[in-house]
Amino acid sequence: MMQDYQAILDDEIWAFLDKTAQFYPPDAVDLTVQEQRAVYDRMCVAFDFGRPDGLRVSDVPFGGVPCRIYESTEDSAATVFFCHGGGFVVGGLDSHDSVCADMCTRTGFKVVAVDYRMSPEHPHPDDFNDAWAAFEAVAASTDGPIVLCGDSAGGNLVAAVAHHARGRIDGRITGQLLIYPGLGGDMTKGSYIEHPEAPGLTTKDMAFYSAIRAGGADKTGDATWAPLHDSDFSGLPATVVLTAQYDPLSSDGAAYRDAVTTHGGKAVWLEEHGLVHGHLRARRMSTKAALSFDRSIASLKALSLGQLPRL
Repeated sequence: MMQDYQAILDDEIWAFLDKTAQFYPPDAVDLTVQEQRAVYDRMCVAFDFGRPDGLRVSDVPFGGVPCRIYESTEDSAATVFFCHGGGFVVGGLDSHDSVCADMCTRTGFKVVAVDYRMSPEHPHPDDFNDAWAAFEAVAASTDGPIVLCGDSAGGNLVAAVAHHARGRIDGRITGQLLIYPGLGGDMTKGSYIEHPEAPGLTTKDMAFYSAIRAGGADKTGDATWAPLHDSDFSGLPATVVLTAQYDPLSSDGAAYRDAVTTHGGKAVWLEEHGLVHGHLRARRMSTKAALSFDRSIASLKALSLGQLPRL
């Protein structure tokens, strides 16, 4: 059944989508990768709200991977390890700069953003290997709690880090916040068939990014490729998955929550009503997106204590 998004999305979200389309057209996957990166970067500049006053920002490598550190206090209570979205093809430290700055200011936590290598130049597992190398170095550099956080492709990467950390770096990750992540769910049901052409992300987009990232290899069963492909969901940190109602990826949130709780873990899934993929950029344009960001901040604070938030 085709959805009438013009009727069901509110005016603020349509203003966000219209502004997005001015820079990053809906058919952007038909462009070359270099062209996609150029238009994506221009779009992110248009949604960059700058950094709050008093923030200390520095570019420092961790594990040989370029990273950016955000600090608002001298003695942070926790560290947020952040991986950006962009289909493993576009994005970088600058694309999510104001998001990380706002997270740092609102929580008081140190935020470390990771500039992992991207496809097609560096197909999987290079992206995961960079995320893991950076995480190992960050974990070695601080004694405090670490909360993993990422949006879209970044949500996939930090969840893969959480799975891989078990038995390797135990007890350091107190929680993970996954924001509209792609986790490798069943594409024959749920939101995948309800919203295949949703504004913000389509299943055509997903197929494009997945094929480029795979580099021609079969990744079935590889949890570093898709955390939902894992067979063991025990021993994972407290997990919050925030998804968008009108997003083909939304069902991944429910599937991942169920997998974690079935194996005795703590997890909650919240499907944000009336929102679309990419709504982090809309947090200054949309009341619903702003409230969702508030829930992200509350989640980070609770997860730093190993607790689930009261959302």
